[in-house]
Amino acid sequence: TPSREALEAIADAEVYFGFGISRPLFMAARRLRWVHSATAGMGNLLFPEMVESGVLLTNSAGVHGPPIAESVLAGVLHFLRGLDVAVDQQRAGTWSKTYFVSGESPLREVADCRVLVIGAGGIGAEVAVRFSALGASCVGIRRRPQLGVPPGCSRVAGPDGIDAELPQANVVVVAAPFTGETKGLLDARRLDLLPAHAIVANVARGALVDEMALAERLADGRLRGAVLDVFGTEPLASSSPLWQLRSALLTPHVAAVSPLRFWRRQLALFVDNW
Repeated sequence: TPSREALEAIADAEVYFGFGISRPLFMAARRLRWVHSATAGMGNLLFPEMVESGVLLTNSAGVHGPPIAESVLAGVLHFLRGLDVAVDQQRAGTWSKTYFVSGESPLREVADCRVLVIGAGGIGAEVAVRFSALGASCVGIRRRPQLGVPPGCSRVAGPDGIDAELPQANVVVVAAPFTGETKGLLDARRLDLLPAHAIVANVARGALVDEMALAERLADGRLRGAVLDVFGTEPLASSSPLWQLRSALLTPHVAAVSPLRFWRRQLALFVDNW
């Protein structure tokens, strides 16, 4: 709910710049021509009055790319190098190399991985650049593959190529926008296409991944780990099985946080749009 001061301030404003805009705030604006959101996601801004208006709407997808990509890389390395096991052993005061040196150890280097980036736009391309710099082979999925191969990717495919790519992916990063077409994109059937010990990262929106199906496959060891910054319902319910899984690394929708660089990038984008 917007404050009284905000409602008064926007009444005669021609431009609004904030973290999204609520419907009541939008309805209070009499002269609005342009709304710029500091967020990447736009789904909650597409209420009927906005869609039917002549107001220009812009977002900040590229601004969030670097910190989100680094969060994904850090989370994936957490599982590739067995740091989840190391943390458990540290808390228990246990010195054991068994997990790390056994013949069944799932530890691997980034360069041994094939990374599938679903949603190879501004954020997805930043993810691919970082993984490829460490030797991984990255394949991008984008809605319009004819736009070309994004930075960091060796090749690109359209959404109809997802099923063919999943069986070869050691790491899947979901970075696509939330739309009617992407809802439930990574469901139980597609999770079962992944090879054993694959890692799933979701930095898009929670609705793109079937959380219960993912939790089940993590619990039975079918998948190595999940790096999750977004969830179907936020905050994540205390009853969610994901909380109790060592193989799930959860963050409260903060992958984009970058105190030193965010406003520098954000202001540069806003001024350029202006």
